[in-house]
Amino acid sequence: MDTCRVPANTSKCSGNTMECFMVLSTQAQKISIGILCGLFGTMCVFENSLVLYLIFSSPGIRKKPSYLFIGSLALADILASITFVCSFVNFHVFNDTDVSKEVFLLQLGGVNTSFSASLSSLLLTALDRYISISRPSEYKLLMTRKRAWTALAVLWVTCATIACLPLLGWNCCVLDSACSELFPFVDDNYQSGWVCFVMVLLGCIVYAYAHVLWRARQHVAYMEKHQAQVGKQNTRMRMDVMLAKTLVMVLAVLMLCWSPVLVLMIYSIFGRLSDRLRKVFAFCSTLCLLNSMVNPIIYALRSKELSSSLRRVFSHFRKQLKVTEESPEAESTHKSSVIET
Repeated sequence: MDTCRVPANTSKCSGNTMECFMVLSTQAQKISIGILCGLFGTMCVFENSLVLYLIFSSPGIRKKPSYLFIGSLALADILASITFVCSFVNFHVFNDTDVSKEVFLLQLGGVNTSFSASLSSLLLTALDRYISISRPSEYKLLMTRKRAWTALAVLWVTCATIACLPLLGWNCCVLDSACSELFPFVDDNYQSGWVCFVMVLLGCIVYAYAHVLWRARQHVAYMEKHQAQVGKQNTRMRMDVMLAKTLVMVLAVLMLCWSPVLVLMIYSIFGRLSDRLRKVFAFCSTLCLLNSMVNPIIYALRSKELSSSLRRVFSHFRKQLKVTEESPEAESTHKSSVIET
């Protein structure tokens, strides 16, 4: 088992760095974590898979850069839920210590890549709405599908590179530096850098949405003042306002779910966490899954295009189910008439 310098308050773990971070001490805590991860993870995969299907099965929707970014968000949430649940449950519930340092850091890199890509996708979506509302006449020229795909490629490569730095050598075992109190083998300075990266992303998102909300309120006031002038321009304004409000709801949920985790990570940088706070961090981590699970629900409730596509899918499914249920009866009736003849 790989060992390296562990935090002072975990030195009682006899040098086994993996066991030092297994903070769930009772069976009830492990069962609770397992249930939360299983429930949130399953719902997250199902809901976000449905969002991806709705986007890429509708030619009119998948051509819009806004929904390409939402599709990237859904994909990131799917990957985050799978990688997080598998590694988190395996570590905290089943207490698997057989994995090597490299395998553990690879799993952690996958989780960080997915969650970073989810947050970065929200940033691209916010910038897309920012351009759409601040420069509507130039939007189609500035935000093309080619540029959207390029931005997504840069996003995923950047997130993967940053997340894999511990695996590539920036870890406390290779550097013989102080380890994080929250993650095995992770260097304290890397954790500080990753928190700063997340805070910068959140700051940019908040700034973009603040401007979007300000312009959206201006649009609402304009439409109320010129209700007689109903046309494509006003319809487009209503769509911008609707989508802006939807994405602000997504951001509010994001902040609510991620704030406890980020606060504890920042606190661990400047001070020492007690065992109780480390247990709190483990449970708060499941809120990230909750955020990924709630996002598709917001889309379904707020996006008219996605909700309309969802109704069409359900309508088609009901028709197919009805035909399937009627087919055996029709066949049975036909056979009966043949026998009687």
